[in-house]
Amino acid sequence: MPIHPLPQFEEDLLSLEEERRAIEALRVPKTIVVRFGAMGMIGEFPYRGDGIPGCGSKIVVRTHRGIELGDMLTSTCPNAGCASSITREQMLEYIEHSGGRQYPFFRNGRALRIATHEDLHRQKQLDDSRHDLRLKARQVAARLGLELKIVEVEPILSGDRLTVYYASEDRIETRALGQELSSTFRVRVDLRQVGARDEARLVADYERCGQYCCCKNFLKVLKPISMKAAKIQKATLDPLKISGRCGRLMCCLRYEEQTYDELKRNLPRRKTRVGTPEGDGIVIDTQILTQLVLVRLDSGQDVAVPVEQLGEPGKVKPRTVETSTRKDESTSDQPARKRRRRRRRRRGDAESATEQKSSDKQTQPTPEDAGTEEQPSDKNDDGDTPAASDRPRRKKRRRRRRKPRDGDSTSSQAPES
Repeated sequence: MPIHPLPQFEEDLLSLEEERRAIEALRVPKTIVVRFGAMGMIGEFPYRGDGIPGCGSKIVVRTHRGIELGDMLTSTCPNAGCASSITREQMLEYIEHSGGRQYPFFRNGRALRIATHEDLHRQKQLDDSRHDLRLKARQVAARLGLELKIVEVEPILSGDRLTVYYASEDRIETRALGQELSSTFRVRVDLRQVGARDEARLVADYERCGQYCCCKNFLKVLKPISMKAAKIQKATLDPLKISGRCGRLMCCLRYEEQTYDELKRNLPRRKTRVGTPEGDGIVIDTQILTQLVLVRLDSGQDVAVPVEQLGEPGKVKPRTVETSTRKDESTSDQPARKRRRRRRRRRGDAESATEQKSSDKQTQPTPEDAGTEEQPSDKNDDGDTPAASDRPRRKKRRRRRRKPRDGDSTSSQAPES
């Protein structure tokens, strides 16, 4: 039985062949951008390995601190096997906008190789030992009577250096602490003082917005934030709601500060006299994002006007035509509706009246039957008005027919004579 190739399988084979050719055409990257260390430092190092690493691969690098493990972010050469490859100009532009010279960017290093299973296992052991190292360092600091807080302890892959991060309000002499820790751990110890924001970068995880802390995720240069940013953005001034994990103002207040400043320049200041289509008035409030201005007119009315419709007092054309036509339409519609309702009610009353007349004619006795049958009295036994029927509208009709007619009186008196 002959085998006929299906078109869908042929297309899959063609796509696989194209992928194989693309992989064969890839070249080993010459430089690699790596993130390393607990503080998330960035470095661009030359690479001389045989394998082609991808974004997110673990790379063993030699930095200014020693041999340690890092994460590959991207490569700065095209056709390097990474979908996120960027040019060197793009990387330098990003660094310039992210802090410039203050950005923690290093070039004095080298990417040695792609991390093996032994390297990953060794790094996991070092990460698990951080808790015990931190407790021992705190015990040594307490024994020496130093008023400081051991925030974090960071060993590197080579195991020949230990970085100790501490926080203190005042400047403290830490030479004795460094010597004691070096003799205890038998490695070279580097003591580094950090502030409240760097402390949050080391130990914090998630913020109240549900996202990872910006200082630990991507922010490298932590610039100061003023209370003016919170006031301009109309945020609450409660310190508990606008403060981050570090106890300072949240870094995200700086993200839209420039946009708010540009929009605020378009709005007039308060207590400024302006002209609006409704008339002249004084500015009492503004909305930055919506670009609306709340104006109190000379007549005492408050109106919200877009900033594009404002002008100098007395030079803005009033909108009299539109308002007058709307008022005329509204006033012309109301009496028409009332008339229609009245007509409907009158029609209903006329129908009920015709029904009552027909029922009265059927119940009213004729002159021939007046002698044989007794005429029903219009009054009750007690002499009061007749009893009310089920329909409330028949009461008025019966009251009008209380007086007997002439024909009825003659017919009722005929048999008595």
